[in-house]
Amino acid sequence: MIVPRTNSNFFSSVIQNIEEVLNKEGFNIIITQSNESYKKECASIDALLFTQVDGIIASMANETVDLSHYEKIKSKGIPLITFDRGENDLNVDYIGIDDYNSSNLIVGHLVKQGCKRIAHIGGFRRTRIFNNRIRGYIDALKKHNLPLNDELLIESNLTIKDGRAKMQQLLALKNRPDAVYIASDYAALGALQVLNEQNISVPHDIALVGFGNEPFSALVTPSITSIEQHSKKIGNLAALTFLEHVKKDVIKQKLTKKIVDVELLVRDSSNRNKK
Repeated sequence: MIVPRTNSNFFSSVIQNIEEVLNKEGFNIIITQSNESYKKECASIDALLFTQVDGIIASMANETVDLSHYEKIKSKGIPLITFDRGENDLNVDYIGIDDYNSSNLIVGHLVKQGCKRIAHIGGFRRTRIFNNRIRGYIDALKKHNLPLNDELLIESNLTIKDGRAKMQQLLALKNRPDAVYIASDYAALGALQVLNEQNISVPHDIALVGFGNEPFSALVTPSITSIEQHSKKIGNLAALTFLEHVKKDVIKQKLTKKIVDVELLVRDSSNRNKK
């Protein structure tokens, strides 16, 4: 397995559920993390291929643009399943969520709370999932007849540090947003820290929505509204897809592309209607 990082609840949960399914079938799991580095991801793939693994389940690093190291896996006939972050150009099995509609869901919720100037701190467009979230955000603004301002759309690495810096950038605007949708709970936590430090009322002055339903999102004050990606289901589907490849009596006829429904968990950071 190749994941961007293991300290995320989403990725650790996917790993746990893949391992539970495949251990029962006699497979051991080797876990590598790219730390969002393209160079480290390439080195991990070379190491896994040298080890002669039966298959690779991967979620790509933020830095990855060149897919030649993934093509190397395919050229050797080794099953490759991507999850969460995968590229259509690879033409391999993929398990994930509908990132585009997730943004629609979030913007629609914020509009119902009376928000009219909604900012988005997203990942980099070069990564498919973040590009889809940005497209969903833009189209949702149009759907609700809200203006799209370039100053309100910011790309970042979505770390806690980025969340702090980008929120400060938004607060420095002459016309501040009244809501911020952030494509990661970690960056949302950093943004919330800044808002709390500056005594800005959340959600009444600025509503906040994160993404990923990390455990801390329900524990901080105010609790952070977030998207539940159902990592257990994604892990199970990825493991079962791998097993389809390696079962000797079954010839896999076509590529698997499975999209898991998300759930918006409304909490205090965006709920202006709470009594």
